[in-house]
Amino acid sequence: MSQHDLLFELGTEELPPKALKTLSDALRDNFAANLQSNDFTFDSIENYAAPRRLALTIRNLADSQPDKNVERLGPAVAGAFNDDGSAKPAAVGFAKSCGVEVDQLDRIETDKGERLGYTIAQKGQPLSELIEDMLNSALKKLPIPKPMRWGDRSEQFIRPVHWAVLLFGDQVLNATVLGVKTSNQSRGHRFMSPDWVTFNSADDYLSKLLTAKVNADYEQRKEQIRGQVKAEADKLGGVAQIDESLLDEVASLVEWPVALTGKFDTEFLAVPAECLISSMAEHQKYFHVFDKDGKLMPNFITVSNIESNRPQSVIEGNEKVIRPRLADAMFFFETDKKVSLESHQDHLQKVVFQKQLGSILDKSIRVAHLAKYIAPKIGAIPEDAERAALLSKCDLATNMVGEFDNLQGIMGTYYARHDGENENVAIAMTEQYLPKFSGDELAKNSVGQCLAIADRVDSLVGIFGVGQGPKGSKDPFALRRAAIGLLRTIVENRLELDINELLSKANQLISERIDKANFYSHKQEALLDFLFERLRALYLDQGVSSNTISAVMALRPTQPLDFDARIKAVQFFQTLPEAESLSAANKRVKNILAKADIEVPDAIDSGLLQEAEEQALAKTITDAEAKLSAMNSYQDKLQHLASLRDDVDAFFDKVMVNADDAAVKANRLAMLKKLQDLFGSVADISLLQN
Repeated sequence: MSQHDLLFELGTEELPPKALKTLSDALRDNFAANLQSNDFTFDSIENYAAPRRLALTIRNLADSQPDKNVERLGPAVAGAFNDDGSAKPAAVGFAKSCGVEVDQLDRIETDKGERLGYTIAQKGQPLSELIEDMLNSALKKLPIPKPMRWGDRSEQFIRPVHWAVLLFGDQVLNATVLGVKTSNQSRGHRFMSPDWVTFNSADDYLSKLLTAKVNADYEQRKEQIRGQVKAEADKLGGVAQIDESLLDEVASLVEWPVALTGKFDTEFLAVPAECLISSMAEHQKYFHVFDKDGKLMPNFITVSNIESNRPQSVIEGNEKVIRPRLADAMFFFETDKKVSLESHQDHLQKVVFQKQLGSILDKSIRVAHLAKYIAPKIGAIPEDAERAALLSKCDLATNMVGEFDNLQGIMGTYYARHDGENENVAIAMTEQYLPKFSGDELAKNSVGQCLAIADRVDSLVGIFGVGQGPKGSKDPFALRRAAIGLLRTIVENRLELDINELLSKANQLISERIDKANFYSHKQEALLDFLFERLRALYLDQGVSSNTISAVMALRPTQPLDFDARIKAVQFFQTLPEAESLSAANKRVKNILAKADIEVPDAIDSGLLQEAEEQALAKTITDAEAKLSAMNSYQDKLQHLASLRDDVDAFFDKVMVNADDAAVKANRLAMLKKLQDLFGSVADISLLQN
C-alpha cells in the first residue's frame, strides 16, 4: 500500500456567491466522511473555492483500503446439529455461503450463546475503483435547494459542469463526475487566461492557477481583498468600513481581485449615510469610506475581477452605474419625508403579524400598553414609551425600508426627527431592534429599552399562546433570538424587572386573541422554561459551569437581574475552601429530608437538643438566620454561611439524625430543614456536587 496526494477540482459556470463557501466546506466534509467510512487513511484535507471551481487536496491518501478479516456469524450451535452430530440444513447453508465445509466453521461465544462462525480475509479495494462513487456521493449531498440540468444531460448540479480534474500523485484517475470525464486539465481566468491549465500533481495546483490569474484559495483571496480595500481607503485619507458578509460575497465573485476607487456627487450626502451604504453594498457590492471624523466620504471602493489596461474606464463605468442607484435612494428619502411617520399606521392595519394575533398595528398597540407599563419601573417616561411603540413599525411602510429592509428602525429614527418627535422616541425607533445578533450592542436609551423589551415579550407570549413556539430546529418567528435579546437587555442594563410579571401583563393585553385559561394552565410555564433554557445558554457561553446554573435555576428566580446576582454569588462561593464540604453536606441534608417519614417541624425545640454538636449547630443556625435577614448581598450571605462548615461537619460526624426517640429525630430534621433553607435562600448548593 502506498500513499500520494489527491487533487480534485470541479469546474463550473459561475457559482452563486452567497453559497460558495458553504458548498466548499460541505464538499470537504462529505468527501472526508466518505473516505473514512470506506477505511481510506489520509493525513489532511484542504478545500479551495473560486467562482468557477470547487477543489480539494487530500494529503497522503492511501491507494487502497486495508485488508481486513470479516467475522461472519451463523446459526446457534445448539440448533445447528442433529442428535447424531450431523449438520442441519441451516449449518450446511451457512458453510456453503462462506465457501467452506461445516467442519471448517468456528464456534464463537456471543452474548446470545455459542454460534457457528467463520472469518473471511477480505482484500481491500483500490482507490481507483471507489473514487468515482465517493466523489459523486459527496457532490450529491451538497446543500443545493434547486439543482439544474443543462443541455440534454440527465445530471443535476447547482450550475453546469464543464471539467473535472482528478490526480493521484502524478497519475490521472479515470472517473466520470457529474457526467464529465476526469483529466489533469483546468481552465484559467475566463478573460485574462482562458486557455487550459495542466497540473502534474496536487502540489502545483495553486501556483499554476495563480499564473493563470486565478487565486483559488478562498481565505487568502478574502484577505487580499481586505488589504487592497484598506490600501485604497488610505490613499483617500479615510477609513474603509468592511462588512464581513459583504467581504465574503465579493471574495466569492472574483478570481483575481483588483480594488479600484471611484467617487459620487457630494449632493447625495444629504441622504442618510445608512441609505447610501445600503445602496452601494446591496446593489453594486461596493465598500464605503469614512473620513477621520466618521463622516461618509463621496467615494466607493469596487473590486474588479480583471486587471484592466484602462482602469480609469472601469472606474468611470462604475461611477456611471452608481449614480442612478443613489438617485433612487435620494428620491425615496425625499418622498418619504412628504408625509408623517404616523400616517403609515393605516397601512400597518393591512399587514398581518400572525393570523390569530392580528395586524402589525394591533401588535404595536399592545406593545404601546406594555411599554407604558414597563416605563416607570426602569425610569423612563411612560408617554414617550407609549408614543415610541405606536410609531415603532411605521417605517416598514416607507419607500426606503421597502427597498432596503435592513434599514428598518434606522429610517424610523430619521423620519421621527424630521417630524419633530421627542428625541427619546426617535432613538427608540432604532434601539427597539437591538441586539440584532449575538454580541451586538444593546438599547441604552430607557425608552428604547422599554420598546425592545415590550416588543419581544408580546411576540413570545403571543406566539406561545397560539401554540406556535419553536419546535426542534424550526423557529419561524425567531423566538430564541428574541428571548436572548430580552434577557440580555434586562441583565446587562441592570433593569429590575420580573419576567413572570411581564408575561402576565402581556397575556392580559392579548387574552382576547388566545385561550387565557389554557395559557395560564401550561403555556406560561412552558414559556418560562423556554426563557430559563435561554438563560442557561447565555451563561454557558460565558463559561459558567452547568452545575452553577442548575443550582440557581432550581429556585426559578424570575428576575433576570436577580438570577445574575445569584450566579455571581455561587461562582464566588465555589472559590472558597469551604465550598466542597458544604455542598456535599447540603446534598446529604437534601437526601435525608427527602427520605424523612414524618412531617418535619418548622421550629427547633432547644429543650430537645442533647449532643454538644447539635447544640452548637442550632445556635449557629439561629445566629445565621438573624444575620442573613439583614444582608442584601447574596455573596455576603454565602460568605457568612461558609463559616458554618466546622459546625456542620461536627454535627454529621458525632450526631445520629435518625435517633430512636421520635421527638429528638424530628427536632434534628427541623434543624437540617433550617440549614437547607439558609443556603436555599441563594441557590441549591447541593447541585454543585458532580
